[in-house]
Amino acid sequence: MQPARNGAAVSVVVIVHNDADHITTAVESALAQGTAVGEVLVVNDASTDGTRRQVDALAARHPRVRPLHRTVNSGGCGTPRNDGIAAAAHPYVMFLDSDDVYPTGAVDALLAAATEDTDVVAGQCVRRELPEGRDTMWAPALYDPAAGATLPGTVLDGIGAHPAFLLDTLSVNKLYRRDFLTEHAVAFPDGAFHYEDFVYTAKVYAAAPRLAVVAAPVYIWHVRRDAAELSISLRRATIANWEHRVEAHRQVVQEFREAGQDALAVAAQTKFLDYDLPMYVRELPQRNAGYRTDWWQATRAHLATFDAQAYEQAEAPSRWLARALLAWQTPAELTRVVALAAQPPRLLPPTPTNSDGTPVLATEQPEVILDGLRELPAEKLPVTVNGTLGVGSTLTFTVTVPELHGLLAPLKPQRLLLRLAEQRDARPALELEQPLRRSGDDAWQTRFSVRAGDLADRTRLTAWRVRAEVVCADGARIPAEVRAATPGTARRSVVLAAGRPLLVQAHVTPRQALMVRVVGGVQGGLDVVGRRLKRLARKAK
Repeated sequence: MQPARNGAAVSVVVIVHNDADHITTAVESALAQGTAVGEVLVVNDASTDGTRRQVDALAARHPRVRPLHRTVNSGGCGTPRNDGIAAAAHPYVMFLDSDDVYPTGAVDALLAAATEDTDVVAGQCVRRELPEGRDTMWAPALYDPAAGATLPGTVLDGIGAHPAFLLDTLSVNKLYRRDFLTEHAVAFPDGAFHYEDFVYTAKVYAAAPRLAVVAAPVYIWHVRRDAAELSISLRRATIANWEHRVEAHRQVVQEFREAGQDALAVAAQTKFLDYDLPMYVRELPQRNAGYRTDWWQATRAHLATFDAQAYEQAEAPSRWLARALLAWQTPAELTRVVALAAQPPRLLPPTPTNSDGTPVLATEQPEVILDGLRELPAEKLPVTVNGTLGVGSTLTFTVTVPELHGLLAPLKPQRLLLRLAEQRDARPALELEQPLRRSGDDAWQTRFSVRAGDLADRTRLTAWRVRAEVVCADGARIPAEVRAATPGTARRSVVLAAGRPLLVQAHVTPRQALMVRVVGGVQGGLDVVGRRLKRLARKAK
């Protein structure tokens, strides 16, 4: 479908509920896309703050802004988006949330790939952490050529031959031909349904669209972890959040089944095993016993419905993780299970076998066999790298790499690269490399020294992730997150660096990852106090 004569081609649907602080910025980012945007439909989902006044003021200033004021709140994002689709007057539709923005040129980049027989055009979404402004790309394997993406610049006849596209569950980074949505009855779930994007994109993919892929950034997703009210994707501390995600995934699989896309239904289950499941397992140590019990039971019930083929297609660590959940009726061997969900996964020592000598996850529960372990390439081996940290004006890292079912010795580990990455990515990473030496018959060890002052910032707290790569004789590099060797690793000390005091803390995360935190100067101390007050205020609500 070609653009209208006046050049307008796109209806942008902006949904908003009680977000007077951000709605103007969002709408203006859509208007700034130029005349290709024929209208900006602002669907106000019965806001009770000053949102309605802001929307009406925007409409008074900009003829392209069309307010749609709902009188009853829908409880979710799906209904107001459906209202916008129904009211859209132009050939193409896009979506924008009130607290996000379009980057310059987003609409033009999408329209440039929208030919007469194209149903959907998809582009990069950038996740921007606020207030620090740190950017990461959503699904880089699909959209970033620098990350190995091969699809940008191509047009797909459905995603059947590219099931990896199921990783992109977003509705907002795409341009849709409105007639395609109407013809296939593609709509969002109505009402108080969370993770509505999952179901909507499944409906789109199930209809086998002609889908063009572009590498250009077309959406900026603002992530506000300090917001008074967290977005759905950040409310993972409640069991209801997981239940909503599971229900959305169940409907995704059903959409593909009903469309006769059984291969995509299985691929969606595999994606759940490789992506959704580990993300929530990593956070189990932060949850209370009641949550873990409820989560375990809900997850086991869902996993029991999966096709056997989904397990076969999953990555080995994800497959072992899911099978442990199915085999164990209660949260058993939680430390080992969480380690499998680490990024990258790790198998904790000791490494047990069953009576046949086959590697298993745990001695007490030998039914979870680590099938496929010995066939993994070196860079995929789930090695454990343990670390201890001596705190002083010079930080001393002692790093140990235990053997893994006899798989490391043949690779002849030679060196270890230690990488300290600042959590906000505001500082360059620090990389050090040292030779590894044998420590007995079943481990390798080395030691690193880092000046505490090199990790400090006078104005704020700096937090450093500790990563490693085991470098083998043939050049293979095995990545790992450095794990705190003992619970006692966590401690703090005041040290002097270049004549000024620093507070240095060896921090251990709930999943046992080792981190370093450094506070320098008065402003750095105020930064720490401010962060603690925000956390306390959020807990009090």
